[in-house]
Amino acid sequence: MRWIWIDRFAEFESGRRAVAIKNVSLAEEHLHDHFPGYPVVPASLMIEGMAQTAGILVGEARNFAEKVILAKVQRARFEHEVRPGDQLTYEATIERIDDAAAYTVGRVCCNGKPMGEVDIVFSHIDQNLSGLEFPEENFVFTEDFKSLLRTYHIDHR
Repeated sequence: MRWIWIDRFAEFESGRRAVAIKNVSLAEEHLHDHFPGYPVVPASLMIEGMAQTAGILVGEARNFAEKVILAKVQRARFEHEVRPGDQLTYEATIERIDDAAAYTVGRVCCNGKPMGEVDIVFSHIDQNLSGLEFPEENFVFTEDFKSLLRTYHIDHR
């Protein structure tokens, strides 16, 4: 199973900014396992939702030619819990992008109100980890993954 922590993109400005939506449903198994009897979204999964939003933005900025991986979560802060029935909005902005890395800042809203921040550094591993051998094909942004992005209406050229 592929774990996707966003439902759709509400906005997508190539190379600059993306806004993704995640509707939280009681049907999600992890909500029953995290705190039995008190379903909340784990902070780690909100970080992953932001990482997916920002990572797709970073990958698309370079036409999905780079292998982009999360290198560092610079900051992650959440003000309150997220429960079933809530809607999360992940807003990611590219602060800087170069051959080695991309720096993103993110804002998380719950039901339209700001509730957190997640700033992430992504590595372009082909450029950043010289001397290491990686598969020629892009194992991060595969053709299957780019096909999935078509459902989000992201032009992946």
